[in-house]
Amino acid sequence: MVKKALITGLTGQDGSYLAELLLLKGYEVFGLVRRSSSSNLDRISHLSGGIRILSGDLLDQSSLMDVITESQPDEIYNLASQSYVPISWTQPALTAEYTALGVSRILESIRRCKPDARFYQASSSEVFGQPDESPQNERTAFRPRNPYGAAKAYAHWMTINYRQQYNLYACCGITYTHESPRRGTEFVFRKITHTAAMIKLGLAKELKLGNLEARRDWCYAKDAVYAMWLMLQQEKPDDYIIASGEAHSVRELVECAFGCVGLDWQDYVAVDSSFYRPDESVQLIGCINKIRDDLGWKPEYSFKQLVELMVDHDLKELSGEKS
Repeated sequence: MVKKALITGLTGQDGSYLAELLLLKGYEVFGLVRRSSSSNLDRISHLSGGIRILSGDLLDQSSLMDVITESQPDEIYNLASQSYVPISWTQPALTAEYTALGVSRILESIRRCKPDARFYQASSSEVFGQPDESPQNERTAFRPRNPYGAAKAYAHWMTINYRQQYNLYACCGITYTHESPRRGTEFVFRKITHTAAMIKLGLAKELKLGNLEARRDWCYAKDAVYAMWLMLQQEKPDDYIIASGEAHSVRELVECAFGCVGLDWQDYVAVDSSFYRPDESVQLIGCINKIRDDLGWKPEYSFKQLVELMVDHDLKELSGEKS
């Protein structure tokens, strides 16, 4: 029997990689897309023939119920949210509507229309905010320090509450920063690899960054979405951290990216205090012991391999545009 999956956030980085993975595994894949959305469909253009697009909105309970009733999915992956932290400060209410209350609407729609569906909620390391321990594990207290993290914390606990109250198969993956060539250039990892490639090709002269000593736990988006799928294949639902288990500084990332193109980063990088984030002193590192021991998952790509992959992609993409 062919499994059916519904993905929200289909046009995003994670949604596109997850759709690829599920199609390879023989799933029938449905994608929830807002009817009025101006989202760029480039990330899924190569998959358009294999995915059935359904109109719905996380702000509209009835549309979610209609989509679930129509698609009758075995698995539902909620990857949709307002996910850019700086915007959550300028649009906190909208962030709450999509990232927090939107999850309540999905959970209630599942309960009413397809209670046997398995549900994955994309949680985030931003729920930890100012953690009291490092690395963080699944029992670390939540102390979000921005509207996005607060919204994700609400969604996380609502998922657990619905699992306990209504016996739904619902679980949360607390994902740390994960990157790919499909990541937007507003995010620092892609900003660095993309600008390093631009400078190499003579398309830019300078890269402005914030705190070079800020450390992050970065992994590859393809590794992350495989962990998401793996979580829904288990006998019982549970929550897991999805991360690399390592921290690297922005300085290390810059050195590696510019090294890939044979340039000395110090000739091109300028520090701009306006890019500093208020929580730069916080070190967010995920402990992956539980997901490794329970599910046998660990990242396939190292930090260096991920940087090389992305710089190579940006060089090829920009070379084509330049020509």
